[in-house]
Amino acid sequence: MKILAIADAFIPLDMLTEGTKELADAGHDITYVEWESESIEKLQEVNLEVEQHGPNGVALPSNIADQIREVEVVITQFAPLGREVLSSSPNLKIVGVLRGGTENVDAEAAKAAGITVLNTGGRNARAVAEFTVGMILAETRNIARTHAAMTEHVWLKDFPNSDNIWELEGRTVGLIGAGNIGQLVMRFLKGMDMTCQFYDPYLESSEYGTKVESLEELVSTSDVVTIHSCLTEENHHLVGEKLLNLMKPTAVLVNTARSGLVDEQALLTALREGKIQGAAIDTFDEEPLAQDSEWMSLPNVTITSHLAGSTRDAFAKTPKMLSKKLLELLER
Repeated sequence: MKILAIADAFIPLDMLTEGTKELADAGHDITYVEWESESIEKLQEVNLEVEQHGPNGVALPSNIADQIREVEVVITQFAPLGREVLSSSPNLKIVGVLRGGTENVDAEAAKAAGITVLNTGGRNARAVAEFTVGMILAETRNIARTHAAMTEHVWLKDFPNSDNIWELEGRTVGLIGAGNIGQLVMRFLKGMDMTCQFYDPYLESSEYGTKVESLEELVSTSDVVTIHSCLTEENHHLVGEKLLNLMKPTAVLVNTARSGLVDEQALLTALREGKIQGAAIDTFDEEPLAQDSEWMSLPNVTITSHLAGSTRDAFAKTPKMLSKKLLELLER
């Protein structure tokens, strides 16, 4: 098979070459090309455009599009494969996506052209799960805001949650979505003696937590609500004013998934008015945040720059995971 493997700033050429060695050893003809590799910041900007506006809103350079039209398999992480390039690539049979979702591939165009789309679900599950636990601790125990104060030579002891700084033991965490990431989060937090519960219409049970039948029950009975769902048209703004108003006033919301799952303005209002105790947020409607963003001034939040899934371990193992899946498919 003729394969085009597209490297970027997160999975650079050397990492992609090493990760696809199994495909090369099996005799497949792999050509490597670099796309948006000048900086991680630039790649994040383009990726956000794709996530918000779809794969047809960002054009590939013509040299890469031309190479796609000559191959049977494309391997990519973030490079957008829109309708035009897919419909004009008669040899293309498989697109392998080096990420948990396939937002950068036009699904309808791929289906119409008979192109199989593979992804690497769970590729950064541990990275996001570990980060989520860190965000919970950072917000509830004031770790990040204390660090920020100390860099300004302030020995901070007064916090928005000073009257209610609690330990995780005996508290309840509620997960919206309990796939690969959610399962790990529950496993980690169960080990810290939290009670775990989840809402997930696609999962009946878990050894790490108890399923609840409604989002309303989940958010109203949890001390921490953490989101681990994929973003779809159906669940856009899944967490809005109604659910936020049902949360305990001492509860914390954590989002290391997609910003679109939360009505950001409703959350900002809830935080500003003290309807919930705090939030730990890694993903935003506008990235990077504007200098005058309200997120910068709220005292009861921990904010990070879309880091949850970004570890070298996660990026390095993803091409290896996809190579195994491709070999299994090609050998059928």
